[in-house]
Amino acid sequence: MSAKRRSVVGAGLSLPLLASFTSAAPDAAASEAGVPGAAGAGRLGTVSDGWVEVRWTPQGQAVLDREEVVVKPVAPARLVKDAHGTAIRFPLRPSEGDPSLADLQRASGAGRLDGGVVFRTPRASFHVEDLEGFLHNGEVSGTYVANGAEIRHAPLFRPGLAEGRLATQSVAPGKPMRVKVAEVPLRPTQELLDRFTHTFGKPSFTLDTVLAHITAEGLYTPPKG
Repeated sequence: MSAKRRSVVGAGLSLPLLASFTSAAPDAAASEAGVPGAAGAGRLGTVSDGWVEVRWTPQGQAVLDREEVVVKPVAPARLVKDAHGTAIRFPLRPSEGDPSLADLQRASGAGRLDGGVVFRTPRASFHVEDLEGFLHNGEVSGTYVANGAEIRHAPLFRPGLAEGRLATQSVAPGKPMRVKVAEVPLRPTQELLDRFTHTFGKPSFTLDTVLAHITAEGLYTPPKG
């Protein structure tokens, strides 16, 4: 597998996982806990003591299988196995976000994951680490280091934030609370479809295909004041 093909597989199917959690969930959580307006426009809350878990759908796994890609976590990321199958869980470094109460799809934020992923094929190995994601205008872009080289990519995923399941801890207004967002679907952008088509030919998935689900949890601290 060429470096170009490995880049498309790595960026298109593994990343950026993530920062959709750091911003979207907290504002909704704060609202349910009785904080009117929560973070408010342009004000940042923080997420700490968190993790992000990515689980391929059968469609996403089929793409990896077709390219003979085996995915392995790099510590402190780890495999999680349960009744729903196998996922990879990454510790989330302390992050910031600007939630949007009126429309979660307009939330923005950034987050960095600890650990990494190794993609192995019969021909090559692709080591991905320093995963960082940026959520803006309902799309996720990001950066990562692949086999020692930093790579930046345009938005490749559209997280369905409003489709995720939100659970929050009951706390006094303005206090830190545990927040969990489960089963947020990731769908490809046109950018990902175009890259895949250029490299592999016509893909078996479309803009409406859910390639993976994200579940994430952390301690959200609202902005002061």
